[in-house]
Amino acid sequence: MAITRVRLTEKILREAVPREGRDYQIFDADIRGFASCIYRGGGRAFTFDYRYAGRQRRMTFARWPEWSVTAARDRAKELRRIVDAGGDPLGDRDLNREAPRISDLIERYIAEHVVRLAPRNAADQKSLLPKLIAPHWGRKLVAEITKADVEKLLGKIAEGRARPHKLKPNNRARKLQGVKPTPVRANRVGEILRKMFNLAVEWGWRDDNPANGFYRRIENPRERFLSKDEIDRLAKALDAAEDQRAAGIIRLCMLTGARVGEVRQARFEQFDLDYCLWSKPASTTKQRKVHRVPISEDVAAIVRQRRLLVPKGSPWLFPGDVPGEPVKEIRRFWLGIQRQVQIGDVRIHDLRHTFASLLVSGGASLEMIGKLLGHSQMQTTQRYAHLMEGPLRAGVDAVASMLRPRPVLVHHRDGERKTA
Repeated sequence: MAITRVRLTEKILREAVPREGRDYQIFDADIRGFASCIYRGGGRAFTFDYRYAGRQRRMTFARWPEWSVTAARDRAKELRRIVDAGGDPLGDRDLNREAPRISDLIERYIAEHVVRLAPRNAADQKSLLPKLIAPHWGRKLVAEITKADVEKLLGKIAEGRARPHKLKPNNRARKLQGVKPTPVRANRVGEILRKMFNLAVEWGWRDDNPANGFYRRIENPRERFLSKDEIDRLAKALDAAEDQRAAGIIRLCMLTGARVGEVRQARFEQFDLDYCLWSKPASTTKQRKVHRVPISEDVAAIVRQRRLLVPKGSPWLFPGDVPGEPVKEIRRFWLGIQRQVQIGDVRIHDLRHTFASLLVSGGASLEMIGKLLGHSQMQTTQRYAHLMEGPLRAGVDAVASMLRPRPVLVHHRDGERKTA
């Protein structure tokens, strides 16, 4: 039976009458395989018939009137070119439906990589991925993300976003904080994306990494060092504090330069008081390696004092309120100390920076500081390099004083002896 072909128009589709009991097609006279299917229920859709590998195939690619005849004809021309080049449009579409999407990549990345990270880093990434990446790319195919897509997303993150903030006490109205740029967050997301797509390449989900060489925003590391007067006021406030457990944690942070998490989770077995050594296990350090550092006699004295105060059988220097667990949080204590000492802009982590600055003023090298602080990369320690300018300047001044010309005696023209 010969197929009647006409040039499809809006008028023909609008006036086409459904047939009872069956669907039928109206083929276009210009593009081979292009047709409109008139369904028995009255609906209309655009189809494309072709042969691939000896099989007759039919692809439904759009509905009318959501797609106009002109738009459907342009798409049919693209499909015709694919078939003439030896392609299989329907097979490609089915393959894309099964191809991994960004949501699949995020799920596998969390299951196989994030679980191996430090708890705090893992929690941060688990929170970040569904909030900043999934809403934008979740349904996209892993293979279709481009460098332009990466830069666009990171640019959006760097601009910041408004955040609702609930003021204390309870039942107060929410206020909307203004948009605050977050360039550092954009850099961290870029690093996560680079790792994710590296794994996608390793898993065979795509051939390249679109996040390689992403534009890195300028970061200005926060540098806040306590002055001698602030250190004295802090020491007095800690001595007078009612909560000596939390005060001890702050003292150890200040005396060792350790991170607050390392101090909170410190156990008696980690300290060798005979040799004044502290062996931090890999589970508590940021670099995920055992970190052995010397400690002062003052730190050893704090450890001995804690042995007397801590209930017998507890392994923790600072046991928490939950039996068998260390202290979880001292934020409220620190807020009180900030107000009392008038150092509202100082974080607990700034005590670590202050420890490093005092080492520099004492003549320690950057290599020594890096080892004491447990830095895995030298560039992290370089942030303290500018603090060495004072001792260095004193050194060059000393050299200059040696080479400075000495005063000599000269004779005045009147014959009187004068000094130059």
